[in-house]
Amino acid sequence: MSGGVEWALHCCVVLTAAQGPASAARLAELHDVSPSYLAKQLQALSRAGLVQSVQGKAGGYALTRSPALITVLDVVEAVDGPGSAFVCTEIRQRGPMATPPEACTAPCAISRAMARAETAWRETLRSITVADLATDVTSDYGPGALVRISTWLNTAGT
Repeated sequence: MSGGVEWALHCCVVLTAAQGPASAARLAELHDVSPSYLAKQLQALSRAGLVQSVQGKAGGYALTRSPALITVLDVVEAVDGPGSAFVCTEIRQRGPMATPPEACTAPCAISRAMARAETAWRETLRSITVADLATDVTSDYGPGALVRISTWLNTAGT
């Protein structure tokens, strides 16, 4: 999983508390990450329909729907794509003890294990929403954490 997923998730959580669109520059400053790098993640979220870009002086990014309707898996797939984390290359068909391709009609034990792990991982990420993450931030850092971030986004200018 790319580091962009982490930044995108942080931005989605912050956007739950924003009083309006938050600029990419402010979000980058808040997270101390390169604005151009974060812009790529925000564009991926926008292409996936998870955030919308609002133009103008007070423009920026805002969630397109309730954070309770955006899952962690939605964000992962927006940034990294929907592809599988494990790709079987049929190693068993290589080398001096290679299994003939016609004998490889079913996935091998390793491929099956990785597929089960992938399914469990995706089910877990699908069960966690951005709203859940925002609740956890509040639990971890206190009820004022997201309010302080919201205030900072709205009062500090770039």
